Amino acid sequence: MPEPLISVVIPARDEAMLIGAALRSVAGQRNSPPAEAIVVSNGSRDGTAEAARDAAAQLAAAAPYLAIRVIEEPVAGVARAKNLGAAAARGELLVFLDGDSWMSPDLLRTVADRAAGGERAASIRIMADGRDPVDHAFYWVIENGKRLVRTRANMFWCRRDLFGQLAGFDETMHHAEDLDLLVRARRAGVRVGHLHDAFIATSPRRLHAGPLRFGMFRMLGRWVLGHVGIGRHWPY
Repeated sequence: MPEPLISVVIPARDEAMLIGAALRSVAGQRNSPPAEAIVVSNGSRDGTAEAARDAAAQLAAAAPYLAIRVIEEPVAGVARAKNLGAAAARGELLVFLDGDSWMSPDLLRTVADRAAGGERAASIRIMADGRDPVDHAFYWVIENGKRLVRTRANMFWCRRDLFGQLAGFDETMHHAEDLDLLVRARRAGVRVGHLHDAFIATSPRRLHAGPLRFGMFRMLGRWVLGHVGIGRHWPY
């Protein structure tokens, strides 16, 4: 198996039901450069690590070119999980994918092409998984709002050497740790791009929490506060 160019880091806390779809989306990439997937089960209590290993075993025959590793970390913390995955990565490029999400079939090829063109980091377009029009409208508003104010946040890719230069994620943060890292990259003089022509679809389940989609307003408020630096250390 060739050395991977891209390492996909997947933090996952209690994602036994969805981690298989995340891994299948990595295995199903079209015209992908050599890649690996690293799942970090982060304080999970629902068998996430076992589900990831089962999915890896099922994909071994269909995608023998994809190395999948599973790390178990009992201490909860998404920034900590991402840092552990990045430390274990062998690829030159890091792609961060949440455990409840999946990537479009051309994402890794797009990342490799952008890196070959000299880009060092870029956020990735996020959309809702499923067919609910309200969910899709919500993520459309968030996506276009970020573009309007030129915010780079949420799931992204970056070169591994840049990640090391920035000392990774701030592990005291439970929210907006990705925004914080990309802001630090910009302050270091790095031009942070944005991928429009590939995407990551993420579970909208938090939008449905509470009556009358109260979760949607809670999530929007949390994102707005996180953008201005409030609540990044609150439990999430």
